[in-house]
Amino acid sequence: MIEIKSKREIELLKIAGEITGATHLYLEKFIKPGITTKELDKLAYDFIISKGATPSFLNYDGFPASICVSINEEVVHGIPSNRKLKKGDIVSLDIGACYKGYHGDSAWTYKVGEVKSELSYLLKHTEKALFEGLSVIKEGAHIGDIGYAIEKYALEHNLGVVKELVGHGVGRNVHEEPDVPNYGKKGTGPVLKEGMVIAVEPMINLGTADIAILDDGWTIVTMDDAPSAHFEHTVLVTKDGYTILTKR
Repeated sequence: MIEIKSKREIELLKIAGEITGATHLYLEKFIKPGITTKELDKLAYDFIISKGATPSFLNYDGFPASICVSINEEVVHGIPSNRKLKKGDIVSLDIGACYKGYHGDSAWTYKVGEVKSELSYLLKHTEKALFEGLSVIKEGAHIGDIGYAIEKYALEHNLGVVKELVGHGVGRNVHEEPDVPNYGKKGTGPVLKEGMVIAVEPMINLGTADIAILDDGWTIVTMDDAPSAHFEHTVLVTKDGYTILTKR
């Protein structure tokens, strides 16, 4: 069932979203060659706890870390380790914070120092695809409108849209109904209503859309080893549009 959030719930979701966005801003300055993904995870854990929240992903379905850190061809769900970031990498941080039982969820892909022009292209247009999807959100629009806008933009820029992984509702659980695919047809899917809270999160590849899961049971990679980017905001549906809850 798709929930319409109460005013009290929206206030708590706003705080959870603010903490999530603030965690991104805090971590961004540490994204440099030589830092390990495990060090980023510890920094995120300490920061989220300092804000009176808890990491949404820690032990979620057994996930062993506070944030997902995915490098280059890793699409999502990378497990923090002793691997060091290198100059020229791109790294996606997927962060969730739970405040008084309500969640914020946001992913962003960052450059590690200077990167090749095709990686800058991927990041630029994946971020723009996110905002293309957000631009159609308002009461009365359909979930399919969001996916249509994202897919249309990505395909126009010759990028691969991952279809097996989707956005979702957000509330007392970090993943709720409805699913929010990054592809679709206009006028299809659930109708958006004021008070819904959803995460929109295009995962877009520089190569084909095909993906695989590694033996760790979590990390998802591109089949052709091409780089992948991931941008996500949690938003509140309003009568005339949307409000970003996970502003950076």
